[in-house]
Amino acid sequence: MRAVNQCTVTEFILLGFAPNPWINPLLFTFFLVFYLLILVSSSLLITLIHQDSRLHTPMYFFIGVLSILDVCYTTTTMPQMLVHILSKRAISFARCVAQMYIFLLFGVTESWLFSIMSVDRYMAICQPLRYKVIMSRWVCLALVGICVAYGVVGGLCYTFFAMHLPYCGPNEIDHYFCEVPAILKLACADTSLNDLVDLVTGFNVIVVPLSLVVIVYGNIFAAIIKIHSAQGQIKAFSTCASHITVVTMFAIPCIIMYMSPGSDSLSNSGKKMALFYNIATAFLNPVIHSLRNKDVKKAFFKLMGWGRAPE
Repeated sequence: MRAVNQCTVTEFILLGFAPNPWINPLLFTFFLVFYLLILVSSSLLITLIHQDSRLHTPMYFFIGVLSILDVCYTTTTMPQMLVHILSKRAISFARCVAQMYIFLLFGVTESWLFSIMSVDRYMAICQPLRYKVIMSRWVCLALVGICVAYGVVGGLCYTFFAMHLPYCGPNEIDHYFCEVPAILKLACADTSLNDLVDLVTGFNVIVVPLSLVVIVYGNIFAAIIKIHSAQGQIKAFSTCASHITVVTMFAIPCIIMYMSPGSDSLSNSGKKMALFYNIATAFLNPVIHSLRNKDVKKAFFKLMGWGRAPE
């Protein structure tokens, strides 16, 4: 361990990937391909939404913002992970703090964006005649701004309290990247206050927005049941299915990781969950939102000049 005055940790060692000359090149290739697929698929979806006027609606605007967030928070961790797989596994204290804060900023922003997207679906299904008036461009921008504000404050709460603890002992983090639950295990002081702060913060930035999603979709389903046409019910359900799938994949790992203070949430299974909501959800988001979406398919075929998209 490198230290200043033999007490202050100046760097951390990430132990997520054990050095293995045979396995690590395969892991590097696997994660590099995943990262490139995330960049390409998310960038393509953002381009389609920007270029095709049929996609200039509040729903696609929020999907575009979601894709930007996916690119941002995976870029916060993935390049560092790729470097650590093949070579140096050390990360400076300052870079670790920056990585934690930026990752949390985008993660919390995305958590609240999911709740905004559910409200958008509610307005589209339950208030179709007033939808375009209520969900105007400026309203959409303001709602995204609120999500970002929550991200800034939520990320600061987590990072500020974690980094004001003394770190004077072991500097080895049993994780793939710098994350608050893993860092707290290395503190040389009582972390009960941090556990309480993380629980309260997690409630406000994870449980509250996800509870809003549940309440909104409860009202949506109640409204869908009242639709007399079976085809109308199927169409309404299909517009919500992709969003519910994405929210579920994101929410369950986050709740387990950040709402279990003082527990061993960073075990091997916990680290795998962190990889899942960091990488797998970012990869699946554009796939889920476009795979069965005829508008996105049409926009893609139009962009590529391939004529009409297959129905």
